Amino acid sequence: MSRIAESELILNSRGAVYHLDLRPEEIADTVVTVGDPDRVKEFSKYFDTIEVKQQHREFVTHTGTIGGKRLTVLSSGIGPDNIDIVINELDALVNIDFETRQIKEQLSSINIIRVGTSGSLQEDIGVDEFVASTHGLGLDNLLSFYNKDKDNEEVELIQAFVTHTQLKSDPYITGASPSLLKHFTDGFHQGITVTCPGFYGPQGRVLRLGISNPHLIDRLTDFRFGPHRITNFEMETSAIYGLGKLLGHHCLALNAIVANRIKKEFTKDGKAAVERLIKKFLEIFVKNF
Repeated sequence: MSRIAESELILNSRGAVYHLDLRPEEIADTVVTVGDPDRVKEFSKYFDTIEVKQQHREFVTHTGTIGGKRLTVLSSGIGPDNIDIVINELDALVNIDFETRQIKEQLSSINIIRVGTSGSLQEDIGVDEFVASTHGLGLDNLLSFYNKDKDNEEVELIQAFVTHTQLKSDPYITGASPSLLKHFTDGFHQGITVTCPGFYGPQGRVLRLGISNPHLIDRLTDFRFGPHRITNFEMETSAIYGLGKLLGHHCLALNAIVANRIKKEFTKDGKAAVERLIKKFLEIFVKNF
């Protein structure tokens, strides 16, 4: 088995993976990712104990216990490019031996769950409500850099999506982990989450620049494929689902809706909505994980 070069897997002076500044023993089997570094402490304030606090750049990590269960909360920052770093380095922490720099013979799977905010693309999904993503559909190009097999449903979904939206990009789609999704039904809408590579033009916002697909939001909202519809969009889910599945991990995304793009509404208290989602997640985590 070949040794992974120092330039490919970068470790710092304390033997921690470069960007996250974490060692293998410092993460739990379930990792929650949040975009905002300040949101990490909004999780860990509910922990019974906190054993690890690390920060490097925008990547803040707290690992501790709640209800006898070990949990890691990690800030990812915004966008698919940051998710590429987070998912690959989390996988390295559990599946690469840092001493020998070799991939372990026995691979491990962890739970990776995004808890974030998002914009609704359906009139009936209002601000301050919650969405659990059945699929992540990427409008970014991250997965084009990796070898990816597509199942029949994914191929058919993408073909129908491209025909309907007339997008010129090469989108991709990946399903959530069924073993995680089944716990998030009560109080959650479920549907496809579209991940965009930006906040303004890629999400149909117009300030001073015109956009190439002015009907994008309408086409996303109107898309149907059997029982599937697009519920919301943001900037991380498809990358988490796509990379996570390729690496053998169990992934899910949960979002508090802070904007309804169809009704042109924005939440009056996004912090309170996220706080409710955090509490709901932790209750489910302690009971079912």
